[in-house]
Amino acid sequence: MKRVEIYTTRTCPYCIAAKRLLDKKGVAYEETDVGADPDLRLAMTNRAGGKRSVPQIFIGDIHVGGCDDLHALDAKGQLDPMLAG
Repeated sequence: MKRVEIYTTRTCPYCIAAKRLLDKKGVAYEETDVGADPDLRLAMTNRAGGKRSVPQIFIGDIHVGGCDDLHALDAKGQLDPMLAG
């Protein structure tokens, strides 16, 4: 399974929903809380092509986007193959 990274803040409902979907699928992920660290937020923003909102999700080297993007991939049946590599 590919490496999954998710940039979050503690109280973000979209972050919680994205993590819930990954948990439901049994996907291990690395979470980085950018809420209290401007340097981490800047690193996330640079990596995500200028996007500052959370969550920002990466599967392998691919920037998936946010929670809605993750759920859309799942609804289209594209998430599981992407995770598997």
